[in-house]
Amino acid sequence: MKVYSYSKCGTCRNAIKDLEEKKIKFEVIDITENPPSKKVLKSAVKAKGLQKLFNTSGVQYRELKIKDKLKSMTEAQAIDLLASNGRLIKRPIVVDKDKITIGFNADEYKQVWGK
Repeated sequence: MKVYSYSKCGTCRNAIKDLEEKKIKFEVIDITENPPSKKVLKSAVKAKGLQKLFNTSGVQYRELKIKDKLKSMTEAQAIDLLASNGRLIKRPIVVDKDKITIGFNADEYKQVWGK
């Protein structure tokens, strides 16, 4: 299992704590230094939709005016952008084989990751 997270993100810390309490083994990957691959991002889009992948409260999202640009972007262009800039991605992204979660919701974690 891989957890794409950012150490200064409270939501990420909550997600990691939840997984630790469930005694699940995982690898933490700094999403800002090593964004998820395009393959992982495509899986996330399939699971949640493209809009749910963007960190809409992030500084870079606002500075780069992504909200306005998204309307004219293809899915491939959006995935390229996300793959090149981890600060634009909603976090954490947790991936294990064919399962994926985006952000942290305790009920969803219980349903997807068990216990």
